[in-house]
Amino acid sequence: MTDGSLADDVREVVINTDGVRAHVVVDGIDLSRSLAAYTLEHRTNQPPLLVLYPRPPVDGVVFAGMTQVAVADEAPPAEAIAAFLTSIDPTVLQQAALARDDLDGTPTELTTAMLRQLTDWAGGRTA
Repeated sequence: MTDGSLADDVREVVINTDGVRAHVVVDGIDLSRSLAAYTLEHRTNQPPLLVLYPRPPVDGVVFAGMTQVAVADEAPPAEAIAAFLTSIDPTVLQQAALARDDLDGTPTELTTAMLRQLTDWAGGRTA
C-alpha cells in the first residue's frame, strides 16, 4: 500500500455479509457496488485497517461522493478467494447457472455459466 491510505485516518466502517456478498459502508457512504474485494486486518495496539480493491466501472459511475480510499497494489489474498469459493453451495451455483439467460448451447455452457455466476457473486451482483 502507498502512503496516504485509510490507515492514516480512522473512519467509521460497517460491513455486513451473508457469506457470499458484502455490504461495505465507509463514513455512511455505501461503497459495495464499487468494490471487487476488501480485506480487513487488525493488529495488536493498532486500529483496524480496511483495504479496498476497486472494481472498474462497467456501466459508468457507480459511486459519487467524497471519501478517502486506499488502493491496493496487489491482488486479493489467496485465502480470501479460497474462502469465497468454499462458501459456495454447489446446488445453488448449479441452479443459478442453469437459470442464466446467457447460455449459448456450446459443450462448455454449464461451466461457462458457473464461472460467470461466480464472477457476478464475487462482484456483488445478484441478478
